[in-house]
Amino acid sequence: MKRRSSLTAIVATVAFAALALAGCSAGGTTSSGSSSGTGTTHLAGAPSWCGTKKIKLAQLDGFGGNSWRLVTTASGEDEVKKCASVTSYQYANGNGDTQKSISDIQAFTAKGIDAMVVFADAGQAMLPAIRSAYKAGVVVVPYRVEVGGTAGKDYTQFVGASFVNDGTNWGNWIKQQFPNGANMLFLSGPKGNSQGTDELKGLNSVLDSKYKYLNEAPYDVTNWDPALTQTVLTAEIAKNPKIDVIISDFGPSLVGALPVFQKSGRSIPALATSDGNALGCFWKANHAANPDFKLFTVATGNDNVRLAVDWAVAKATGGTPPSSSTFKAPVFEDSVSGQPNPVQCDSSLPGDIYLSAQLSKAQQAAAVNNK
Repeated sequence: MKRRSSLTAIVATVAFAALALAGCSAGGTTSSGSSSGTGTTHLAGAPSWCGTKKIKLAQLDGFGGNSWRLVTTASGEDEVKKCASVTSYQYANGNGDTQKSISDIQAFTAKGIDAMVVFADAGQAMLPAIRSAYKAGVVVVPYRVEVGGTAGKDYTQFVGASFVNDGTNWGNWIKQQFPNGANMLFLSGPKGNSQGTDELKGLNSVLDSKYKYLNEAPYDVTNWDPALTQTVLTAEIAKNPKIDVIISDFGPSLVGALPVFQKSGRSIPALATSDGNALGCFWKANHAANPDFKLFTVATGNDNVRLAVDWAVAKATGGTPPSSSTFKAPVFEDSVSGQPNPVQCDSSLPGDIYLSAQLSKAQQAAAVNNK
């Protein structure tokens, strides 16, 4: 996957649909966007989180180069377009360099940006820069990756994701499919990542001692990299003659590794994971020849950024903040029940898009093809 070539901010002037906000102007009519007495208003015709104050907003990634990040970035920009009070949208990609990510925050602060939405991949290493921006008067909303600190002191609001909820959903499905217990393989990202740890909490809140983890505790490390995933899975298949279910928090990374089962003369086992077009199409092409290949997914979570944008825009423009600061990924596919959706596949589109995301298929395809 190619990273974005520019290490500097990508600046885009936000164009808004005239029909959606017809008749709105800086001095236009406003309507109440919160409970009476607060004085908070929102722009007529816009969501309640869109206030009337004109602002400039920046979206920052620690690493923005893979397909999931490209779709997430495009989703954030799409959410911004719902609010005409945001007169400028800017983007910066740290390209995996912590110092570059820190410099991006500092540069946007110096330029007078009003609000930042920050995917702080480096975690707590980003907190001093985030705090400095907040102290300088910038609305700062880190999301998905915890940075430490305290809302209202070090930044405006942290918008998290409930990975425990994902683990609970997976655990409930596994329990339904394997009521007498199962041999399980749990794969997550880098060593020590909090997402995998939280997912494990959710799994263990549902599953008892009949459900055995074959991997070393707490999970097999894959760095969410397809090549490493294939190496790890090949080794686990060789060690374990009976694997009933694989749990992974990035389903598309499994696609290149799953044929190893067939090469070993074994059925692909059940999967409890996150969605991706490549995975759905792989299931469509292979489930008939693999009787144990059941698939259950939760949404991969691109829309977590939309909640973060809503918070940042609300706080900067004078709109009404969302009622929740935690994104809960909904269940997306179940090959057994077909609820809420059967397995999804659009073979006319790139494999590295996410059909659970709100962003349209065409917009996702454009995002991942414009690397």
